[in-house]
Amino acid sequence: MNRWEGLDEFVAVAECGQFTAAAERLGLSSSQVSRQIARLEERLHTRLFYRTTRKVALTEAGQTFLQHCQRLQDAREEALNAIGDLASEPKGLLRMTCAVAYGERFIVPLVTAFAARHPRLSVDIELSNRTLDLVQDGFDIAIRLGRLQDSRMLATRLAPRRMYLCASPDYLQRYGRPHSLSELARHNCLVGSSDTWTFQLDGREASQRIQGNWRCNSGQAVLDAALGGLGLCQLPDYYVLEHLRSGALVSLLDNHQPPNTAVWALYPQQRHLSPKVRQLIDALRDGLSQRSEYA
Repeated sequence: MNRWEGLDEFVAVAECGQFTAAAERLGLSSSQVSRQIARLEERLHTRLFYRTTRKVALTEAGQTFLQHCQRLQDAREEALNAIGDLASEPKGLLRMTCAVAYGERFIVPLVTAFAARHPRLSVDIELSNRTLDLVQDGFDIAIRLGRLQDSRMLATRLAPRRMYLCASPDYLQRYGRPHSLSELARHNCLVGSSDTWTFQLDGREASQRIQGNWRCNSGQAVLDAALGGLGLCQLPDYYVLEHLRSGALVSLLDNHQPPNTAVWALYPQQRHLSPKVRQLIDALRDGLSQRSEYA
C-alpha cells in the first residue's frame, strides 16, 4: 500500500473541518474521503479525528500528525516546482545591482549575453558602489565582493577573490622593497575606497591603517597609479594578475597575503529560486570561470 495514501485527504478534512468541504476541495466524493481517512487511521493504529454529525475535530495525535503532513505537502510542492523550473524559460523583469567597476568589466557583458539568449526576459541593472537594500529597493539579485555583511540574504559563491599587495619595478628600484608590515609606514600607499588594508599575521587576519599622498575611490585609477610607479597598492586579483604575469607589477609580502574571500550572488531568502535568478547565477558562475583573470 502507498504510504502517502490518505495524507492529502487527512489534511483537507483537518483544514476544512468537514468531510463534505474537504471532498469538494479535492474533487472527490465524501465516501471516498471517509474511506481514505479510515484506512489511514487503521494503518497508524491511531484515531485522528473526533467525529460528530455536524463536524470533525482533531485528536491530540491528529494535531501532531497534521503539522508533519503540512510540512510534507510543502516540501512536495517545492520539489515539484523546482523540477518544473529546470525547464522553464526565464521571463519577466529581473532587477540586479553590482559595484560599478566590477559590473562594467565582468558582470554586465555576461548578463547581456544571458538576456540575448532569453528574449522574454527584461533586465534592469543598477551599478552603484553603495550597498543597496535588496528587499526595500526591489532587487532580485546583487553581486557583492569580499566578505558578506547581510545575514538576511542567501548567497552563492561565483568566483574566488584574492587580494595582492603590489608595486611597479620602477617604484621598488627607487624606494626599496618592504619586507615586513611595519615597513609599510615608510612607503607611499595608494589609498582607494578605504585607508585600511587587510593582511594575515600569525595565522590570523589583521588590519593596518595606511597613508600616502594619493587617493581615489576607483580601483582602476589605483591600478594606473601603481603602474605609473607612484606607490604601493592592494587590489583584487582581477585588477592585477595580468600585470603580475607580465612583470609590470611585483607581488609583495606574499607570506602576509590575506585569506581569500569571494565574489557572491546575493538574493532574498525564499522557498526556491525563480528560473530567471537560478539560471542567471549559473551563467555568471560559468562565465566568470572562463575569464583569464580566474584561470
